[in-house]
Amino acid sequence: MSGHPALFLDRDGNLIRDHHHTCRVDQIELIMGVKEALEACLRADYRLFILTNQSGINRGFFTWEAYEACNRKMLELLNLPAPGILEIKAAPEGPDEPSLYRKPSPRFIQEMAAKHSLDLSRSWMIGDRRSDWEAGINASINACAVRSGKPLELVDEVFAHASGVVIHEDFPAFVRQELLLRF
Repeated sequence: MSGHPALFLDRDGNLIRDHHHTCRVDQIELIMGVKEALEACLRADYRLFILTNQSGINRGFFTWEAYEACNRKMLELLNLPAPGILEIKAAPEGPDEPSLYRKPSPRFIQEMAAKHSLDLSRSWMIGDRRSDWEAGINASINACAVRSGKPLELVDEVFAHASGVVIHEDFPAFVRQELLLRF
């Protein structure tokens, strides 16, 4: 498949600080260097997407409106040049509920690849949880584990290494060291 490479990004713990069920606008804080790293990716012609599990919605911890307000605040803080983040998909279901999009499902990645003519051979799924990397693996794209969110447990590090998942301290380090982009 020819086309643009893409980055499928987890939100909490990867782009913004993770507050475990982040649901208030005042909790939205960009991880240092994320804005500049995303801008470098856009200049390098990557297409950007966010794929996030948000079980707090179905669990009643917060509403869709609160989730969307947090996204608006994040996008405002990022203030990315066009095309920016093309689409954001949240899976509100809990781990034990049926779901089409909850990671590790590859469905969103596959749909975006078809819709935007993406080059999956040059695309990545980046996040701080095993379900993030498994979504990438399940979509047959590259996967990166970052340490900027939930601490990686030994079992997850072993899984990452055995599965070909690369590990970086945070998203900006991934961009510098894996994509070799300067910012």
